[in-house]
Amino acid sequence: SLTVISFTNASCAELRGQLLRLLAFWQFPCDEAQARPCVRTFHSAMAQQAKALLGAPNWFEQLGGASEEPDAPVGGRLPPAQQRLLRQAYDELYASDAAFRQQVHELLGVALHEAVGKPPQEGLRLAGELRAAPLFEVFYQQGCFTESLGLRPDRIDAAALDCAPRERLFLQALAVFWARFQALLQTRGVTTFDAAFRQLGERLANVQELPMEAIEPLRHLLIDEFQDISPQIVHWLQAVHRALTSRGKAVSLMAIGDDWQSIYGWRGSSPELFLDFDRHFPCRGKAKSQVLMLTANYRSIAPILRDAEALLAGVACKQAKRSQAIKAAQPGDHGVRKIENFDLKRQLPELLQEIAAQCAHVAQRGSRERNPVLLLGRRNDALKQVQAQLDPSLPVRTYSIHRAKGLQGEVAIILDEGGSAESHPLRNALYAHCGLFRNSYDQAMRDESLRLAYVAVTRGVSRVIWYSGKR
Repeated sequence: SLTVISFTNASCAELRGQLLRLLAFWQFPCDEAQARPCVRTFHSAMAQQAKALLGAPNWFEQLGGASEEPDAPVGGRLPPAQQRLLRQAYDELYASDAAFRQQVHELLGVALHEAVGKPPQEGLRLAGELRAAPLFEVFYQQGCFTESLGLRPDRIDAAALDCAPRERLFLQALAVFWARFQALLQTRGVTTFDAAFRQLGERLANVQELPMEAIEPLRHLLIDEFQDISPQIVHWLQAVHRALTSRGKAVSLMAIGDDWQSIYGWRGSSPELFLDFDRHFPCRGKAKSQVLMLTANYRSIAPILRDAEALLAGVACKQAKRSQAIKAAQPGDHGVRKIENFDLKRQLPELLQEIAAQCAHVAQRGSRERNPVLLLGRRNDALKQVQAQLDPSLPVRTYSIHRAKGLQGEVAIILDEGGSAESHPLRNALYAHCGLFRNSYDQAMRDESLRLAYVAVTRGVSRVIWYSGKR
């Protein structure tokens, strides 16, 4: 009746290992096979229900890859098998629907000829996105974001949203495309993770058809990294617990997280769902849930923590707190040392020299950290430039800041290329239509940029060096 949920298969494997070590200490018999169903990702727990209620569908997100335990999608370029299905839905719709053809040509700014030929190949870059992509991929990206907010892309009334004509046109075309895409998946016995979360939420309302074994393991939930949860998953959790309580079962939910480290808003997550926990998961017989603040920081020295906390001064929507450093600073340790107006193309030799010097410092210090020096960045392009010139014998690990979450290094060196995010009018309109958030999407992204900086700085144990492309 108890399940621990974490966000990735890797973190679940780590938690299972800790669980097995703990139970072995207390001489409680448990092996890997018994521990596996106790610790799952959201997508794995959902997939177990889908087997009972949705006929064990094949997953769109796993097409063309190994059939592993369902995991959270990581973003990036779609595999060929997924692209083929998206392109097929797009091509068929373009050939059969004159209104959709007109919308496509208007979105791409390409003249429409009388004879129906192949769909135009030009890419589309929506305002707020970094780069252009094939139109069917853009539909998929924004459709997934829409579903993560608990909305139906195929049922959105574009005229009801507060947005400009171009975004309204895109939403109209997205609605038609999404319906065709879902119909194509259905003919193949395939579904997406988001569609399954939604369908399960709807089916759970009918408790008569519900096998108890499909929901019993979720009676008592301990959810890690709760700040990265999305509205879609909140709706599913609410439906699960409503179904249980309607059968007279007691339920509980323990959420572990840090809203200061919420950095996945671009895929629909929001720390507001954690901050407004009692609104979404009210306690029976109590005004509010019990909050335990874990303020002891065993990783970083105090100067690093104070500099990191100062980064979030401009974020209005956050939990007020102050960490206490358990690790004492030694001579030579420091908080964030800034190098401003840094030009990577011109000053790469200086950066390489600094990295080598920090590696020598860590060796002389006799650090036992698994990662002596972490080189972090917001995007991979600049990191690859540096990595190509690095001495491979140096104990440096290079990660994007998102991938480095959960890691630590004796010294953290951060590359911040600068630049602010462009306004995203489409997602602003969807955020407002969702009705769950105080912030606009643009404000959420500005705040997330600061939280990403906070995550980067707090990877450092005793020193942090920040190379900034701007003041």
